[in-house]
Amino acid sequence: MNWTALATSFRLAAVTSLVLLVVGVPVAYWLAFSNRRWKFLVEAVVALPLVLPPTVLGFYVLVATGPRSPVGAWYESLVGRGLPFSFEGLVVASTLYSFPFAVQPVAAAFGGVDRRLLEASWLLGVSRLGTFFRVIVPQSMAGLLTGVVLGFAHTLGEFGVVLMVGGNIEGVTRTVSVDIYEDVQVLDYGSANLTAGVLLVFSFLVLSIVYALNRQFRGPWMLAGPGR
Repeated sequence: MNWTALATSFRLAAVTSLVLLVVGVPVAYWLAFSNRRWKFLVEAVVALPLVLPPTVLGFYVLVATGPRSPVGAWYESLVGRGLPFSFEGLVVASTLYSFPFAVQPVAAAFGGVDRRLLEASWLLGVSRLGTFFRVIVPQSMAGLLTGVVLGFAHTLGEFGVVLMVGGNIEGVTRTVSVDIYEDVQVLDYGSANLTAGVLLVFSFLVLSIVYALNRQFRGPWMLAGPGR
């Protein structure tokens, strides 16, 4: 087993999960409570990675972060290196690819909070920010944990997007899924089987945790279903 690739995958999944938590929670809040008529367009954009082929998403991320794009040129002038074929580029691609897996459970949990509790909090003079942390977050803890766990697990098993944006640089962008592919290419089925087995067990444990959380808290969301 390639422990370096495994460590890179876990590091990528951890960083991506943190980014998803910071970026995804405000988006989930807006999806849950906004009454905008065009909200369905935002919901479609959030869910797009669910149906978009990973190679297509990876290609557009590669183009958008390349040296000829405004974002890529700005980043390169800022840090002295480009985003493509770097760990930072993998984080960007992984965040986009795992976005619906993190946002949708959280949005569904937010949407399931009893509106009477929110109104009571506001009537007591608590600000919206205070209501969010004192009422919404405690009532939505299962959805928040589920979003983080699913985002982490989904990032850990990425292949197409990772290969397109990061390539296969040992110790930098070579993840465990790419390592399995390389083992199969050279007919090293023993190593591929060992690594794949580890991921299989990990995925089973993740899903067990997710469904246990749902059963305990009875969160009103569907696995990778459309946001409310």
